[in-house]
Amino acid sequence: MQFLEQFLSDFSSFVWGLPLLILLIGGGLYLLLLSRFLPFRYLGHAIAVLRGKYDNPEDPGQISHFQALTTALSATVGMGNIAGVAVAISIGGPGAVFWMWVSAVIGMSTKFYTSALSIMFRGKDSAGELQGGPMYFIVEGLGKAWKPLAIWFSVSGLVGALPVFNVNQLTQAINDILLVPNGVKVTLFSNLCIGLFLVLITGIVILGGLKRISKTASKLVPAMVVLYFLAVLIILMANIESVPKYLVLIVKDAFNADNFLGDSFLGGTLGGLILLGIRRGAFSNEAGIGTAPMAHGAAKTNEPVREGLVAMMGPAIDTLVVCTLTALAILVTGVWQSTDANGVSLTASAFASAIPGFGQYILLLCIAVFSISSLFSYAYYGSKCMGFLFGADKKQYYNYIYIVSIILGAITTLSMMINLIDGFFALMAFPTMLATLILAPKVTKEIKRYIKQMQ
Repeated sequence: MQFLEQFLSDFSSFVWGLPLLILLIGGGLYLLLLSRFLPFRYLGHAIAVLRGKYDNPEDPGQISHFQALTTALSATVGMGNIAGVAVAISIGGPGAVFWMWVSAVIGMSTKFYTSALSIMFRGKDSAGELQGGPMYFIVEGLGKAWKPLAIWFSVSGLVGALPVFNVNQLTQAINDILLVPNGVKVTLFSNLCIGLFLVLITGIVILGGLKRISKTASKLVPAMVVLYFLAVLIILMANIESVPKYLVLIVKDAFNADNFLGDSFLGGTLGGLILLGIRRGAFSNEAGIGTAPMAHGAAKTNEPVREGLVAMMGPAIDTLVVCTLTALAILVTGVWQSTDANGVSLTASAFASAIPGFGQYILLLCIAVFSISSLFSYAYYGSKCMGFLFGADKKQYYNYIYIVSIILGAITTLSMMINLIDGFFALMAFPTMLATLILAPKVTKEIKRYIKQMQ
């Protein structure tokens, strides 16, 4: 087990090297400039699209703009925001949050382009159904000669979409918040029982297909984001005098790296801190990874730019809002310095400290809904990869692999699970970003047409 843990750590560190950093951050900056900052200039229009102003039931696709965004958000607004941020702060200190912000701002342009391409170059699966996502826009946009790149993405997606990190952290949250304080001894059997319960809930939803997943996500995600926002607001109001201090510290520490405890990168601790922030940011909002475009590619629309504008709101909601709330809750309560807890346990300590008696239970409710809704969306992503590789009639088999992996996530360690998913996210990002950068000029041409049409 120790050998496997070390192997996964080395594998994750290897794939998250300089080439990927250049692709995600350098590529994202290039896309931001190429679009002339479109994601920020048309935010109001994006909200109008999201509200259904431009919906046409006759357009091709399976779900509405709002359902596409909430399906994508149900995957991203989850443990990356609660446990991922805590991991970033415990290793990198407050400065890691700044580099997560950078990742999100740049990621808005990346997600705009990748999701627009998922509408622009939709393909048909072996059953003749219209599909979107990196594997399809690679083949349809670049040609059959590029199919090995699409296969690379899909094979990586089979592992990257597994729910092992979310399940691992939900199990830890249930143990730390619910079982241990009430005198229940945590054992392999108790973790297995949690895993089996999650299997039951997940199986009921994912075996119902995308429409059931999107309807469930569109009801659960907005309500939990509001509840989480209100709970953190209570924590921040109770510690309001510390908020400005920590906002300043986030920026200062981003360049000093005084609290960084991880491995150096590019010869220094600052490089290590930047890489940590980018990794945790990508884990949180998945910009450039290629998962969200699979959900946005199913939207009922003929306008690629329209869906790109909806998709770009994902990183803003996910990282700039939800991750920042989590980070400030951890920082202002001081638990990041007073406890050795990591992951979701650190966030739970912040809630328990600021809202004695029931704060941790509010967090547990949010964690449970975020995690379970993430389980639904990732199952859809993995089944799409399976369908692309082996045919639409085989994609349901992924659900059974997926359900078995829930048990694995419940009984293994945090470091193993986060390194496994980190590593395969990186492998998914290479083909996604390469294809997006090559096809970006076609999206830019489409932007000009769409703006002219609007005017």
